[in-house]
Amino acid sequence: MPVHTTDSAPGSRGRGANLGLALASAVAFGGSGVAAKPLIEAGLDPLHVVWLRVAGAALVMLPLAVRHRDLLRRRPGLLAGFGVLAVAGVQACYFAAISRIPVGVALLVEYLAPALVLGWVRFVQRRPVTRAAALGVVLAVGGLACVVEVWSGLRFDAVGLLLALGAACCQVGYFVLSDQGSDAGDDAPDPLGVIAYGLLVGAAVLTVVARPWSMDWSVLGRTAPMDGTPVAAALLLAWIVLIATVLAYVTGVVAVRRLSPQVAGVVACLEAVVATVLAWVLLGEHLSAPQIAGGAVVLAGAFIAQSSTPAKGSAEPVASGGEERELSRRGTAA
Repeated sequence: MPVHTTDSAPGSRGRGANLGLALASAVAFGGSGVAAKPLIEAGLDPLHVVWLRVAGAALVMLPLAVRHRDLLRRRPGLLAGFGVLAVAGVQACYFAAISRIPVGVALLVEYLAPALVLGWVRFVQRRPVTRAAALGVVLAVGGLACVVEVWSGLRFDAVGLLLALGAACCQVGYFVLSDQGSDAGDDAPDPLGVIAYGLLVGAAVLTVVARPWSMDWSVLGRTAPMDGTPVAAALLLAWIVLIATVLAYVTGVVAVRRLSPQVAGVVACLEAVVATVLAWVLLGEHLSAPQIAGGAVVLAGAFIAQSSTPAKGSAEPVASGGEERELSRRGTAA
């Protein structure tokens, strides 16, 4: 009995630390919209803000890219996919969406991603899912209907909603690709190297799409209004690059590797809550009671769907992919 207690305590602390990383990533990502929207309203194109965000983060991570340059030979497909989907795709769609619809709504739509991950598991990986998972999808879709208030004739911009849905699809790629190689032991690609090259690839793609040479660079030397309060545009950009990108991606990818896409995806749903609260407090974007209730249902549905996804290598539906992975790793170590 004493041996069991000694072994379980470090494991619990380790799992708690990994969940802390996932939570830190959700909070960091959640603050990106409230910092970016004032820059967009000050005159920057959404794609230009995305380019500044990704290019700045790529510059910060460049030393790590040099250090892990062997990844170019070992995993070129992973680096390209991470850069196009998890970096350029997610950020471009999300920032374009918040230029047309409220930050909270954009994130709530984006966080249909956990339900979409479930579809990936069921129809692409051909692994069984539970009835609870299907219930989660139904709840998420029903909650989304409340968020967009379909009874009022789709109050929000349809293009903005489609862009947010595109961000959700790209975020599926983020969770799936972040987990690549996590079971490969010493041969697993270093997550920091993957992030560094993903940002470089994303910056290259966005340079072609955003054409930053046409950007109004003078905006960065002025202030941007945040619900009537002027804030230095350079300070907002620094927050977006260092906190909402570098810190968010590093903690997020490491959390996915250590927990599993299922568990990390559940915690990441808190990003929508963080962003909605920040947008309410800092941007004055107030949501109606039905929208708040619908958002809660979306998050509940995403939680149920994601936590009911089968674990890797499991032939049967399970309740939690993270627990199965942990048991598998302990068995291998033993």
